[in-house]
Amino acid sequence: MARFCRLLLFLLLPLSAVSQQNPPSPELQPRPAEPAKVPASGTDREIMLDVQVTDKSGAPVRGLQKEDFTILDDKLPLNVVSFRAVDRASADPPVEIVLMVDAVNTSFRYVSYERTELKKFLLQNGGKLAQPTSLIFFTDREAKMQRAASRDGNALAALYDEYETGVRSITRSQGFYGAAERFEMSLHTLSSMMEYEKTRPGRKLLVWFSPGWPLLTGPFIQLSKKDEERLFQSIVGVSTGLREADITLYSIDPLGMADAGGLRISYYQEFLKGVPSANRTQAGDLGLQVLATQSGGRVLNSSNDLAQEIADCARDADAFYVLSFNSVRPDHANEYHEIEVRVDKPGAKVRTRTGYYAQP
Repeated sequence: MARFCRLLLFLLLPLSAVSQQNPPSPELQPRPAEPAKVPASGTDREIMLDVQVTDKSGAPVRGLQKEDFTILDDKLPLNVVSFRAVDRASADPPVEIVLMVDAVNTSFRYVSYERTELKKFLLQNGGKLAQPTSLIFFTDREAKMQRAASRDGNALAALYDEYETGVRSITRSQGFYGAAERFEMSLHTLSSMMEYEKTRPGRKLLVWFSPGWPLLTGPFIQLSKKDEERLFQSIVGVSTGLREADITLYSIDPLGMADAGGLRISYYQEFLKGVPSANRTQAGDLGLQVLATQSGGRVLNSSNDLAQEIADCARDADAFYVLSFNSVRPDHANEYHEIEVRVDKPGAKVRTRTGYYAQP
């Protein structure tokens, strides 16, 4: 098991990237598998944050000013360099919703259920979507993506009907071998998304339908120092890549009530704290739910109403704030900094990225 974990980490770097040679097209196109480096951390000290502020009912709080916000970097208050309140009607470019159908980590039965619920979301309001929306289908053969987003839910639903996700050949019955392969494929696909979206302006809400890929963490999995360093570089790359691509990640568990109350849906919380160094790494630090929480997104499970959960994620595009600050100069490369944003409004809840890796 340890040998296969090391093999997995070797495969993890470099991650795949999306080719930029072809112009955007509304059709589904396969994700190229050309290797590319993990997204490198930038040298610009200005850090941009998308900040969601909601009341107790979850409704967005509008009308806040720059003076209402405090940014803490490792508990040190910093000046807000720039501030912008964003409303759905005035967002330029508009926030894009990206719906990822994961047929690698989800059984065929639940992928079929996802199809019904996702189409229900697309066809609501007569198929008129509030935000530009695109589809990605992730299978063990390829990841096909719709290069051009659309507000036409009817056209997207028809496109979904034309595409067959198929039955996976990688299953849980294959044990650690299959788990390692699913883990590696999932992160390659996420890396491809980051590389592609980094070239496109605007915020993207990436909604990933999956119970999550394997965490590959336990007492029988031992990592060498080289393995730990490789894994740490992957953690830095994914964290930085999501931020630079302006992606907020959301995890929706299609198993719904069938998964309610189980340890699996809460185990990811053991890995939410940022990783400061290589000797503190575990594969669980790259879990889907972990990355979603750290990006400022949400983890939704234990509900069979997937269409409503999609709508709850998309609601983050209705109103939010964009803040920036200048990070402190780090003492070394890949220095982890914890971020906290506070709002001077009683009862308000704040959600944003939980940290970043600073570079000299």
